[in-house]
Amino acid sequence: MIIDNKILKIAIPSIVTNITVPLLGLIDVAIVGHLGSAAYIGAIAVGGLVFNIIYWVFAFLRMGTTGMASQAYGKRDLDESVRLLLRSVGTGFVISIILVILQYPILNTAFLFVKATPEVRALASTYFHILIWGAPAVLGLYGFTGWYIGMQNSRFPMLIALVQNVVNILCSLSLVYLFHLKMEGVAFGTLTAQYAGLIMAVFLWTRFYKRLRKRIFVQGVWRRKAMLGFFAVNRDIFLRTICLVAVMMYFTSAGASQGNTVLAVNTLLMQFFILFSYFTDGFAYAGEALVGKYVGAGNRTSLNKTIKELFAWGFGIAALFTCLYCFGENFLIRFLTNEPEVIGTAHGYSLWICAVPLMSISAFVWDGVYIGATATRQMLLSMFLAAAIFFITYLSLRTAFGNHALWLAFLLYLFSRGLFQTVLSKSVLDKKCKRESIKCAKENTSIPL
Repeated sequence: MIIDNKILKIAIPSIVTNITVPLLGLIDVAIVGHLGSAAYIGAIAVGGLVFNIIYWVFAFLRMGTTGMASQAYGKRDLDESVRLLLRSVGTGFVISIILVILQYPILNTAFLFVKATPEVRALASTYFHILIWGAPAVLGLYGFTGWYIGMQNSRFPMLIALVQNVVNILCSLSLVYLFHLKMEGVAFGTLTAQYAGLIMAVFLWTRFYKRLRKRIFVQGVWRRKAMLGFFAVNRDIFLRTICLVAVMMYFTSAGASQGNTVLAVNTLLMQFFILFSYFTDGFAYAGEALVGKYVGAGNRTSLNKTIKELFAWGFGIAALFTCLYCFGENFLIRFLTNEPEVIGTAHGYSLWICAVPLMSISAFVWDGVYIGATATRQMLLSMFLAAAIFFITYLSLRTAFGNHALWLAFLLYLFSRGLFQTVLSKSVLDKKCKRESIKCAKENTSIPL
């Protein structure tokens, strides 16, 4: 029961955060959708796609920070915890400066892959060149969010996300309808919200973690050995993300090559997977925080109990969503679209959608465990092998089974990620806990948690 309470204390706010984060983009779409031209919606779609790819690639700043911060928390090493925050936020700022400097070649490269009309291209360029200045806020927030979760506090990221959405709504509506700035107004509204989130993150830290101010020592932040360890963890997560992006982009591309109807169906059905991921990611975040804490403390007993309960919650959520998708699939599809051809074609893929929760749940839970344990090399290996299975399966079966081969390949990719991580888990966790126990014994910092 105690472990369950700890899991839910982190998971529930994380689920709320996951649900509210996409609202930033939805708000922009909703506003420009009433400006009188479809080109505005297209511009938001193109600009949003570019930013999604950029920030997705650099999401390692959030994940890597969570794993390392949670282990520092478990060891009660507050000095290293503060250094990790400064290291992560500082690295994010350096990357963001590079992105701002390279904004023109980045956008021009994006337009080589995303075809757009001259009007959409012009509006998307305006949107991009304004919002790129929000990179320091976005990447800085990755560091703060990862650190807060690592410190077993998922409430603050939730509060930050809520503040961002309120500020975005108020600023965007005011700039568009009161000052008639149209696309510029939407972009500046979102930019303001991004910096409001960063300011909120800093305020919460200075207000509730002020006792840690005396532990800020810049000299130790950029030590060569510490930076090598920081980048080793984040390098593996970065390469894992590249594999993930490759699978998702190829999935979309392969669907598009089969016609507009199949593309529409795949886009619609992918929302079922995304909806499920919002909930399971909350438990993955709980895994990152708690597993890191117990690995840092060398507490294998609590670690085993936590992993067991994480899987219990995970499979419970998966069973719930399986029932929802099996019995409510028709309602959900009709809620998302009223196109008869799309609805009719989508029903032919019901089996795949019902299988998504149970086939993917192990991958989600293990991701949280591996990030918390900073076993990023093994996580990368599992992702690489799973991505290879995806491509081999689809390329072997596409001629005979078409889009069904694509969904089979996607589900095998999700299942095999969890399978490989299950196989590697015992040796990985034994090694991590043994190493940290030795450290704790040498430093006399072993504290039961």
